[in-house]
Amino acid sequence: MDLWLAIVLIVAALAIGAAAGFAVYRKVLDAKKKQDEATIESAEKEAARIVSEAKEKAATAKKTALLEAKEESYKLRENAEKEIQKQRSDAERELKERRAEVTKSERRLLQKEENLDRKTDKIERLEESLTSRNENAKKKLAEAEALKEEQQAKLQEISGYTSEQAKELLLSQLDSELTHEKAVKVLAYQQQLKDDCDDKARSMIALAISRLASETVSEMTVSVVPLPNDEMKGRIIGREGRNIRTLEQLTGVDLIIDDTPEAITLSSHDKVRREIARISLERLIQDGRIHPTRIEEMVEKAKREVEQKIKREGEHACLETNVNGLSPELVKLLGRLHFRTSYSQNVLIHSIEVAHLAGIMASELGVDAALARRAGLLHDIGKALTHEIEGSHVAIGVEVCKKYKENPEVIHAVEAHHGDVECRTVIAALVQAADAISAARPAARSENYESYIKRLQKLEEICTDYEGVDKSYAIQAGREVRILIKPEIVNDEEMTLLARSIAQRIEQEVDYPGQIKINLIRESRTVDYAK
Repeated sequence: MDLWLAIVLIVAALAIGAAAGFAVYRKVLDAKKKQDEATIESAEKEAARIVSEAKEKAATAKKTALLEAKEESYKLRENAEKEIQKQRSDAERELKERRAEVTKSERRLLQKEENLDRKTDKIERLEESLTSRNENAKKKLAEAEALKEEQQAKLQEISGYTSEQAKELLLSQLDSELTHEKAVKVLAYQQQLKDDCDDKARSMIALAISRLASETVSEMTVSVVPLPNDEMKGRIIGREGRNIRTLEQLTGVDLIIDDTPEAITLSSHDKVRREIARISLERLIQDGRIHPTRIEEMVEKAKREVEQKIKREGEHACLETNVNGLSPELVKLLGRLHFRTSYSQNVLIHSIEVAHLAGIMASELGVDAALARRAGLLHDIGKALTHEIEGSHVAIGVEVCKKYKENPEVIHAVEAHHGDVECRTVIAALVQAADAISAARPAARSENYESYIKRLQKLEEICTDYEGVDKSYAIQAGREVRILIKPEIVNDEEMTLLARSIAQRIEQEVDYPGQIKINLIRESRTVDYAK
């Protein structure tokens, strides 16, 4: 019982304590709430004060900005008015100047109109004067015609010639005098040209030739390979001819095995192929093992050796002529010219001669000698490809030089060295002359007999085609033509003109190396007998 009472008392004490604590807590909350309300109220008042101050400052700033904007607007207006005033004054001044110019132009136009009026009046007076003078001139001309007819009639009566007969007599006399004067002038001009040019040209060419001493190499279209004995012929032919067929197929050369003792003949127009076949055959004979497989090996080795030789020959030609900077392909083509002949003259040696001659003459004339040597060395480069490409060696050479970006003057010299086009440069003319000198010197080339005879016949036909020519003879291998003249038809003065005309026609119609001398002979003989 006491325990329960104690519990009840404890619970009642706790309840009283809790009620007292809650009352204290409520008082604290009320005090905090009042404090927060006071803080909020003071903050609202401060915010209202700040807003009012901000509105006052904004109003003040607005007024200040308006004042400044009004001042700026006033200043801009003043400046604009000043600028407008300035432009107006400038425009007025310019207008005054233009008015003054227009006034001056009007005055000048008026003066010109007055001058034109005066000139027109003067021209009209001159026309009237010319008309009257023309009428007077017509009258005087009619009088002169009448007087002329009267004088002609008197002259005909005195001389006994009609007017047509007198004209013919005067024209014949005038023609004779003009022929004589023309012949004299032609002779004078020729003599002057000879005095000025012959000595210089002769010394220049002689100097160029004397400084050049290249050999002339003549190659035929066959090569002969010596054999150690005649038994080797059978080994070269092989069983059922297989060895000789293999060699001919690989080299493209015909092997001629006949009764010639200890020798085999190789025949081909292509000197390169013939050289490959010769080297291969000599190596096979030396080696002694002759069968198709060995033949193929030897031919391949020979081809490589010939290619190296071609390259060396091209480099040697460039070194000898001092020509630098050529394309490697052009150097190889130059080397191929070593195996090419023209009228039995080796084309590479001929090209080297032309390069030296052109360079020497260019030095004498003060022209670019290096360029002249280059053009001379390349002038026949097309002959290296005439077996492979259709066309003349001139056209092929021009295309090759263009392909490898050669100098335009060199290309023109190649194109003009046979007269296909007219020479436009000094170097082209020098190459043409050097080519003729190298080809025309004694023993340089062998000439076809038939073409040689045709040229002689053509020279004699051209000479006998002229009126007054009795006979003509081509002598000294076609380097001179002697012409016998009929003295009763051609006189001494006309011979000069006839010789010049024949020379010009020969230059146009005949192809020949060097020069041809035209020798006209005229003589009058009178025969009588004393009895």
